[in-house]
Amino acid sequence: MEQLRAQDLACTVRADVVDQKVGVFSDCVDRGFTPLRSEIMAAYYVAERDAAAEAFESGLITREEMDGKQAALARRLLI
Repeated sequence: MEQLRAQDLACTVRADVVDQKVGVFSDCVDRGFTPLRSEIMAAYYVAERDAAAEAFESGLITREEMDGKQAALARRLLI
């Protein structure tokens, strides 16, 4: 992440999103997944989480459905 910031590549993505993705990536590596698989899992986590939030903001799902989707996602990838 420091390299991204040094090269100013993180400017197109909110810092909190980068930090969350890095956190998921690190957790996956710590659990024994390869770096490539960890990167894929981190990208999947962020994309699915953001998709649920966008569906809620668009009125397609309720807050409870969004919370449920995000909790299920966290159980699958973070626990």
